[in-house]
Amino acid sequence: MGPTPRRARRWRWASLLGATALAVTAGSALACPAGAAGTNVDFATHCIPPDIAGIPPIDGTTTANVSVDKTSPKVGDTVTVTYTVVTAAASNPTDLALPADIMTPTGKVTLGGAQSGDVTVAGPKKNPPVPGKAAFPSFSMTGTFTVTKAGQITLSPGGYNIHTSYILELDTPCTVITPPAPVSQTVTATDGTPANTRAISLGSASGDPGAGVTVSGTDFTPGATVTLAGRAGDTQTADTATVTANAQGSFSGSLVVNDKATTGIVAYEGGSWNADKGAGPAAYVVNDTTPVPAGSQKLTTTVRAGTLSMSQAGDSVALSAVDFGQGGASTGSLNTVTVKDFRGGPAGWSLTGKVTDFTGPGARIDAGHLSWTPACTAKAGSPSTCEAGSAGTVGSAGATLASTPNGTLTGGEFTVDAGLSLDVPAFTPPGAYSGVLTLTLT
Repeated sequence: MGPTPRRARRWRWASLLGATALAVTAGSALACPAGAAGTNVDFATHCIPPDIAGIPPIDGTTTANVSVDKTSPKVGDTVTVTYTVVTAAASNPTDLALPADIMTPTGKVTLGGAQSGDVTVAGPKKNPPVPGKAAFPSFSMTGTFTVTKAGQITLSPGGYNIHTSYILELDTPCTVITPPAPVSQTVTATDGTPANTRAISLGSASGDPGAGVTVSGTDFTPGATVTLAGRAGDTQTADTATVTANAQGSFSGSLVVNDKATTGIVAYEGGSWNADKGAGPAAYVVNDTTPVPAGSQKLTTTVRAGTLSMSQAGDSVALSAVDFGQGGASTGSLNTVTVKDFRGGPAGWSLTGKVTDFTGPGARIDAGHLSWTPACTAKAGSPSTCEAGSAGTVGSAGATLASTPNGTLTGGEFTVDAGLSLDVPAFTPPGAYSGVLTLTLT
């Protein structure tokens, strides 16, 4: 005998609700927006259907990825995150077809590395019909977060929930059994401080006490008041003047130099010297005009100033290979760079580098995945001390490889090296990848 009409109706409703509740472990077929696609990762998932469904919890494997609209943001930027469930932990277990547009997904993306916390993501109420016994289609959810710290920030898929609006309003949460899930995407954030490109030049490198020297500047803030000042080593002298930068950020003014201890001239915006808003020191010498005593002869000679230059031992580096499916560190060493500072003035130098994305067969590895460990050695007798840059990410924004400080007298010969490491995602398509590392000496 079959069930009574009342029992039959109750059985059909229970079956329908059960199918609807289980459907929440998948969702709508949405295309990922344009941006940097993440790596597909698998993680064990525990889904709990609503009690009314009469279905036990479902443990399965979710395949998902996280993509972003920018992989090299600056602190303060907003990054759009898209969490896509490629393969859900379950499929429709019944013969009942599910109608279109009943599912609304929400979820979390877990941040790690330089910045922690969760990003809330949500998708629209949109899905295609799901036939009975059929696999659920993929679905995508989007959200945003604001970058608060510089460095590498990892993104991992987190738990997700599907709200269904069909007969009843139901929720089925799915959690990561062993959090956090594997990292699917990495972004490299920079501090957002714009590079200081201000520069000055002098009309002459020396002059008598009380003579004026023409100081010209470029790339200052348009309309800014700029202070011109003499320097004796690292100490500002009493010789100052002010000029105003034009609409293009340029200026030309005169500074009268009286202090015989002057070794250089600087220009800066604001009330006091600031390396981020200034330029120089440009070398300047005050001539010794002391009268020669009777019966004496004044002897002079000249030491000619040279240039600041660099050379490198080669123009290509072959990093070690990594295996498809494992990825990891592809390592090597920077070709040795030799810096020669024969200017003989008070200014130090800075050697920086930035890298492009690594491109290959149908894919790319983001520039933010390259890091280095710099080293710098000064040749014996060099007046300046070489300072290696910090170990860390190079990226498209760039980083300092080595530098020397300003001083009363600077110069010398320096050897610069660095260990290189490219973090290759596990499932990067096989093939050769290349990027260009550009070094700039200033």
